[in-house]
Amino acid sequence: MLPVDLGFTLPKLQEFYAGGNRLSGPLPASITNASNLVRFDISSNKISGPVPMELGSLAYLQVLNMENNRLGGNQWHNDLNFFNSLVNCTHLSMLLLSTNALRGQLPISIVNLSTTLQHLDLSGNHICRTIPREIGGLVNLMELSLFDNILTGTIPESIGELSKLGKLALSEKNISGVIPTSISNITQLGELYLDMNMLQGRIPTDLFNIRALQKLSLAINKLGGVIPEHIVNCSQCVFVYLAQNLFTGPLPSIIGSLKILIQLDLSYNKLTGDIPASLGDCVMLEELDMNANLLQGTIPSSFKDLKSLANLDLSNNSISGSIPRFFEGFHLLIFLNLSHKKLGGELPERGLFSNISAFSVSGNLELCGGIQALHLPACPVKASRNKRKTFSPRIILILVLVPLGILSACLALFYYRRQNSKKFNDPVPVLKDTKYLKVSYQDLQLATNEFSPNNLLGEGRYGSVYKGVLESVDHIVAVKVLNFEVRGANKSFLAECETLKNIRHRNLIKIITACSSTDFKGNDFKALVFEFMTNGSLDSWLHPSTSYQGYERNLSLLQRLNISIDVALGVDYLHHHTHASIIHCGLKPSNILLNEDFVARIGDFGLAKFCFAAATTSDVNQSQMSSTGVRGTVGYVPPEYGMFGEISAEGDVYSFGILLLEMFSGKRPTDSSIITDNANDLHDFVRKALPQTVMDIVDPRIILDQEEHGMTINPSYSRAVVEVCLASVFEVGILCSEVTPGKRIDISVAIKRLHLARDKLLQRRQ
Repeated sequence: MLPVDLGFTLPKLQEFYAGGNRLSGPLPASITNASNLVRFDISSNKISGPVPMELGSLAYLQVLNMENNRLGGNQWHNDLNFFNSLVNCTHLSMLLLSTNALRGQLPISIVNLSTTLQHLDLSGNHICRTIPREIGGLVNLMELSLFDNILTGTIPESIGELSKLGKLALSEKNISGVIPTSISNITQLGELYLDMNMLQGRIPTDLFNIRALQKLSLAINKLGGVIPEHIVNCSQCVFVYLAQNLFTGPLPSIIGSLKILIQLDLSYNKLTGDIPASLGDCVMLEELDMNANLLQGTIPSSFKDLKSLANLDLSNNSISGSIPRFFEGFHLLIFLNLSHKKLGGELPERGLFSNISAFSVSGNLELCGGIQALHLPACPVKASRNKRKTFSPRIILILVLVPLGILSACLALFYYRRQNSKKFNDPVPVLKDTKYLKVSYQDLQLATNEFSPNNLLGEGRYGSVYKGVLESVDHIVAVKVLNFEVRGANKSFLAECETLKNIRHRNLIKIITACSSTDFKGNDFKALVFEFMTNGSLDSWLHPSTSYQGYERNLSLLQRLNISIDVALGVDYLHHHTHASIIHCGLKPSNILLNEDFVARIGDFGLAKFCFAAATTSDVNQSQMSSTGVRGTVGYVPPEYGMFGEISAEGDVYSFGILLLEMFSGKRPTDSSIITDNANDLHDFVRKALPQTVMDIVDPRIILDQEEHGMTINPSYSRAVVEVCLASVFEVGILCSEVTPGKRIDISVAIKRLHLARDKLLQRRQ
């Protein structure tokens, strides 16, 4: 039963929150005693029975959240009659009743609800019959979610009168008819979900003129005709799902105009023609599914620019030609499906194609070569001879002489620099590639206002980082100045230079240049210049100083999930997609930097180590160049390193696991509060709370953010969904931070699990 004594008898009670407390029984009529209630939240409990009509006496009520309960279920009465009483709640702005057992038809009296109502979520119930046309009277509604009910009929034209609507979710029903053209009048509509219905006809061309539209899902309907060229007007679209319909004809050739598109699903239609080459302009695409159509031609060479792809499915079409070798370099691609087509020629073997679980080419009978696990026939000998013939004596001569010439030039340049190294303020080129700027001590002194304390961003083990502006660079930079009084600083500098010149990834810090010179007193001076990260380090957000107390310095649950995936992708690149596996050895919040869009970049490679598959003597010397004893920071260092264990990728995975637990618990691994009778460290502290008491260990600021903002932005972020998501994330952290290295999961597995957790939170529709 609800604890009546805890609040309903208090006449001045304004907020009642009992979400996720396993409360059961009916809602007591005594709630009317709390006549000043402004917010009433009993979400994610086991409250049953009818919604009491007495709620209508709460004249000041603004937020009513009873989602994820067992309300309703009366087979003989309309469970929605309580709507008539809510007419008296003239301040009601949010009504959340999703995932209950409410039955009946939406009453016409819905139009009499407060005109201040902004969020109405009745999804996941048993509401039947049609959507009343009177719903258009809720003129201030910003979000309407009715998906996963048993509604029938058509979408009323009056829906277009909801001019402030930002999200409309009518998925998973039996709604028929056509898509009303009036929807295009909703100029602020950002998300439209009409999938899994029985809609017919064509997509109204004006629908794509909604400038605010970002997410569009019309999948699993009976929509037909051609996909209109007006789709390119949807310039803000990031997700477009048109799968499992009856679309025909070619895809618009200018679809590449959708520059920020992240996911495009056109599978299971009847599209014809070639794959538009302009798709290569959609460089932010992460998922592209064109499976089961009638597409022809070849895979466009422009696809080489789609480096952000995580999933690409072109299977079950009539695409021919060879498989482009540029896919070998797609380091973010998790799965490539090219099965059941007419592809032929030699199958690449490197990169993605070296992992049989990362791609499928079944049904392409003309393919040859590839890795042995595929058991494809060997390519004709003639083909290999032709390849050898292309290397004429002239080309061989060029290939030999050009490198020798470059080597001679480099040696001459090195000798020249060495002879002039003692010249005042003359930098030694540490990064010898011409793409790096040449800067001197004086340049960096001017850029940082003479290394002013006002420009100081932070201090680390081996030096200090300053904010600066270089004349030769049109944006702000971060200058890391090495402190040579600290033992190991020089080795750290060399290791960081060696590492950063060999890597390039969106989730790794970008080095602009390096400087090895002398200052005005003749002392050694070494510095690294990086791109400036507007939002600083992750540590400053997880543990803000007193000057940043408040929600403005908080990361939401979704932001933390995105950051954790970013970091994992960066680690995966270092471990699996570089010429030699790189072990970072220093993963912790202060080494994770955030740009203006909160995209995470891994920084500080001063402890990094190269691990070569077959190490020569010189390789070993190089890999140990930054050896300074036990690598890493207390709390993040894997146990085996303290016992002189070998540096390994599993060690980075351990550090990532601890980082993950810290991000979502809000506790540092050295926090004394986690040491209890039942827990020895952060790993134990979290493990023993899963799964029943996960909400007891989560960073309270995540919950506060959900309460303050989450329901306003996305009412589907129910407490139950958040709890499941957090449990999944914590489980990944536990699996990564196992004491025994062999029990830890690979970082690629962690990425997949974190993606699933994020999909659950977003309730992504496939």
